[in-house]
Amino acid sequence: MNETVEKTSDGAIVYDTEIIDQVSARTFSAAGWKAVRPVQSVLRSGGRGHTLIIGDGSNEFVLRHFMRGGLLGRFVRDSYVWLGEDRTRAFEEWRLLYKLYQQGLPVPRPAVARFCRNGPVYTADIITCRMPDINSLSIHLTEKPANEEFWASLGACIRRFHDAGVNHADLNAYNVQVAADNSIALLDFDRGRIMPAGAWQQKNLARLHRSLRKVSHLDPNVHYSEANWQQLLEGYFQASRSA
Repeated sequence: MNETVEKTSDGAIVYDTEIIDQVSARTFSAAGWKAVRPVQSVLRSGGRGHTLIIGDGSNEFVLRHFMRGGLLGRFVRDSYVWLGEDRTRAFEEWRLLYKLYQQGLPVPRPAVARFCRNGPVYTADIITCRMPDINSLSIHLTEKPANEEFWASLGACIRRFHDAGVNHADLNAYNVQVAADNSIALLDFDRGRIMPAGAWQQKNLARLHRSLRKVSHLDPNVHYSEANWQQLLEGYFQASRSA
């Protein structure tokens, strides 16, 4: 992997030259790609991002425009306060993913990110390599009941991130992704941090627990029970004991 930063007229672009060797504003536009399709939200998973799957004919990527969520997002759509290049949401997430990918953690490989500054505020975008044949945990659980081994492996996966000090700011049933072979990855590390062990680890788990309860209430086809959550926790703590 090779990080390169290129200045633009209104900001900067960071990218991995092993993946993309030329970047411009068109890189972050649907018009700049041969194939484009939107990512459909499911079970109210709109989140903060406007997301497209894009392709150059050989490779597929995921383009996400940073959007605000929550109450503030009703008034400020996609602008963030300027605190310096290295503290932009896009650069922080790109560099965190870069580090985690190099460590062998199951995350998408970062390709390109940018910010566009307008005085005291900026907007941002990020592009990652698309992980093939994956679905969100929320969709996976509608297809068939997951067995105890799967739930334990999910707990062990989360423990891997926690042992590496990774605080995922929005761990939920949409950002947990499951491949056809039941392997697990995490997406969307906006506002993620590397931190010493602390209360945030239990908060991560609690957030995922709430999300699983929510999706199971939204869709009766979701196969989830509190017994599954106990299986996840057993996998989480077993991974700790065997480390």
